[in-house]
Amino acid sequence: MEKHRSNIEQELYRLHADMCKVFSHPTRLQILNVLRAREVTVSDLAERLGIAIGNLSQHLNMMKQRRVLFSRKEGNNVYYRLANPKMLRAFDLIREILLEEMRRQSVLVRHAERTRVHGRVGS
Repeated sequence: MEKHRSNIEQELYRLHADMCKVFSHPTRLQILNVLRAREVTVSDLAERLGIAIGNLSQHLNMMKQRRVLFSRKEGNNVYYRLANPKMLRAFDLIREILLEEMRRQSVLVRHAERTRVHGRVGS
C-alpha cells in the first residue's frame, strides 16, 4: 500500500512540474489571460498578442499536450479554450504575489533613495 501511494505521489509531482511549465513563458501566460473569458480562434489570439501564428501554434500545442487547453475546429477556424478554468486561480495567485513583491520593492527603493538624499543634505 505504501509503495503504491509513493508511486502515485511521484506521478503527481511529475504531472505538477509538467503543468507548471505552462507558467514558464510570458506568451503562454498571455494566452491563459486572453482565454480567461471565452474561447478564441488561433488567428484572433495571434492578432491580440501580436505574434506570428507559427510561434503561437507551438505554445498552443504544448498547452494542449498538457491538457491545459481544449481545441475544436469549425470550418477553417480552430478555437481554443481553457480545459479547466480552476487554473486561473493559480495564475491569479502567482500574479498577486508578484505584484505585492513589486510594490514592496518599489517602497524599499523609494525609501533608500530618500535616505540617500537626506543623508547628503546633512553632510
